[in-house]
Amino acid sequence: MDDKNHKDKILECAKELFQKYGIRSVSMDDIAHHVGISKKTIYQHFSDKDDIITLAMRQATCEKKATLLGLRKQATDAVDMMIKIHQYIQKNFNNATASLVFELQKYHEESWKIIQEFKYGFLADFIKEDLKVGIAQGYFREDINADIIAKIRLEEVTMASNDQIFPKHSFNHDEVSNNILEHFIQGIATDRGRQLYKKYKKKLEQHGVDKTYEA
Repeated sequence: MDDKNHKDKILECAKELFQKYGIRSVSMDDIAHHVGISKKTIYQHFSDKDDIITLAMRQATCEKKATLLGLRKQATDAVDMMIKIHQYIQKNFNNATASLVFELQKYHEESWKIIQEFKYGFLADFIKEDLKVGIAQGYFREDINADIIAKIRLEEVTMASNDQIFPKHSFNHDEVSNNILEHFIQGIATDRGRQLYKKYKKKLEQHGVDKTYEA
């Protein structure tokens, strides 16, 4: 195996372990054992565990960007795009992700900065662009401020996963997330937009969040 393949394999295995067990509980020995190489080989590619985490977060955000841009190409209209983003978040979020984010925020400053730049840079601009498209298409109200509404949407997504507001023992995450999306769309949509969302919602209820639907 050449150096590039070694490095890619280490990163892939590390991401898998971090997602499954959390960052703090995974050691360099664990990564080496999982990859099937010596710890010395890992240190030939990475200075320390934090170096692995930082590069893993860079890769993860690049993958998320590519996925979202791909969804944009598939979307029929701005309402469809909002729903596709919603589906993507629901399918890819779980409790392990929440604990992982907490550990990054508390112990890994550089990686946390990467996540924040993705959220408040790329993702905020992505949602803002979709809002502007929706206004131009006549599905979203002309009087909304896309900059403000995009940031509100970002915080709504975060709020849905906040265990202090919606504790897991009392609330179903998907139900909370679906209600927040409904509230959001109803607030920004025109009559045409609400009718279109109603049509998509019916198809979603028929297919489920883990299924695709034709717009």
